[in-house]
Amino acid sequence: MSSLNASLATALSGLAAEQGALEATTNNVANVNTPGYSREVPVLVTSNPIIVDPLTLGTGVTLKTIESIRDPILETRIQQETQTQGQLSALVSALSQTQVSFTSNTGDIGSQLSNFFNSVNQLATNPADLSLRQGVLTAAGNLATAFNVTANHLTSQRTSLDSSVEQTVSQINQLSQQIAQLNGQISSLENVGEDPGGFLDQRTNLIDQLSSLVDVSVIPSDNTINITTANGTALVAGQQSFQLSTQPDASGLQHIYAQGSDITSTIVSGQLGGLLQARDQQIPAIQKQLDTLAADLANAVNAVQTAGYDLNGNPTGAVDLNGNPQAPVNLFNPPPATGAAASLSVAITDPSLIAASSDGTEGNNANAEALYALRNQAVINGQSPTDYYSGIVFNVGNASANANAEQSASSLVLQQLNDQRSSVSGVSLDEEAANMVRYQQAYSASAQIISTINSMMQTVINMKVS
Repeated sequence: MSSLNASLATALSGLAAEQGALEATTNNVANVNTPGYSREVPVLVTSNPIIVDPLTLGTGVTLKTIESIRDPILETRIQQETQTQGQLSALVSALSQTQVSFTSNTGDIGSQLSNFFNSVNQLATNPADLSLRQGVLTAAGNLATAFNVTANHLTSQRTSLDSSVEQTVSQINQLSQQIAQLNGQISSLENVGEDPGGFLDQRTNLIDQLSSLVDVSVIPSDNTINITTANGTALVAGQQSFQLSTQPDASGLQHIYAQGSDITSTIVSGQLGGLLQARDQQIPAIQKQLDTLAADLANAVNAVQTAGYDLNGNPTGAVDLNGNPQAPVNLFNPPPATGAAASLSVAITDPSLIAASSDGTEGNNANAEALYALRNQAVINGQSPTDYYSGIVFNVGNASANANAEQSASSLVLQQLNDQRSSVSGVSLDEEAANMVRYQQAYSASAQIISTINSMMQTVINMKVS
């Protein structure tokens, strides 16, 4: 009986082990379409043998663990590429919105700049014509409005990006907290020898989401992980998460703080990095160029305007006909030191005050010609107004095109990495079907052995009774 009991125990171990293997296979099949799921593989090991001198007898099989299949190096590469993808996605979105202000066919600064100089050229053909003079004032007003609208759009976009920075920081804090909680659950299971595969998948998915938002570094530590930003700012340490915060600077823009330190300048990747790059670098650079164009153009136009005479033969400069000081009659209001594009405006409403003449006579157009000549003169940082504006448009379009190209390349790399992860960790229904047949046959064989042993035991019992 003792040997039959030992054989029964051995068969039962096979039954239990194959049943556990079948359950793992069933779980794999059930999660074949679950995003981020890592397939489970049952690890079967031979049970410790017993020695019955002079024999060593096997005691069956043990289901040691159910192991989730993962490639840590591949996971790290995916997280790194996800950071790049997040940064480029945010940058592409911002630059696409910026580009809208420079692609209009009629209302953009470039079109209005051409209309303004064309109106001055028409005035030169008949400097005494009030309708042509009014045309110059209208074109100047439209040009100023185009500057105002574009500058205000860029300011609004920065404000919107600033709000997105706050929202992204909030999302980072939520994900960090969830990862810290999962660390505790995973550690508890591993400490008692249980497989935390489902929780590991959840944590990996959350880390991927976090990587898309900010540049992170994942550091394994015993049964848990620690997460920092690329510059070493702690986000998660075991079961504890560290919250980021935002505070406005003097200009009202939100800066990011970690435990009292401003880390804004250190964040260069992930969606947050892209938002900061657009908010703090790309858009301010465009605003500065627009202000330079608006200020230098207004000053150049005013310099010519105040060097001539209006329709009534009066000088528009700083002295009158008698040499007495007077307020110069500018065409544009003198621009401020900062924000010239947003505040550009026309200084006069009376078309007769336009200085088309250079000598005070009504039919003279020399000053109008000089005003038109500004179109091709290097009055904006060594370039003509049109060329300088064209450079702004080119830079905006080029930056957007480059970001789009980089995003497409990053998407391909990320797709390839995800495909590799699927080949390593994903579920193959064909493979699982084969495993199911294999485990089922082994289970049936163990059950058959148990049935046979049971029959033998009955025979032995009956023999003893008789």
